[in-house]
Amino acid sequence: MIQVFVDFSGGLEDLFGRQKELQLNIEEMSLRQLVFHLKDKHLQMKPELFVTGDGLRPGIIVLVNDTDWELIGKDLYQVQGQDRISFISTLHGG
Repeated sequence: MIQVFVDFSGGLEDLFGRQKELQLNIEEMSLRQLVFHLKDKHLQMKPELFVTGDGLRPGIIVLVNDTDWELIGKDLYQVQGQDRISFISTLHGG
């Protein structure tokens, strides 16, 4: 088991019961697996605002230890103990 910290902002915290941060003890997994773990175990409403059929919904920025996930392999990145993973929605109504 590894411990990771997950942050939500830009409105995503509302989908997770208004929690801005989760501290999780999880098995080793990729970011893709973590996204679906969050959907299955922690998401409380409107899954379509967090995931699409095959992954994270477009318009959500993901940072791992303040680094854009695009620079470290996107959803193939293997989550490490003590990682801080931030999900930031850039989608807003208007």
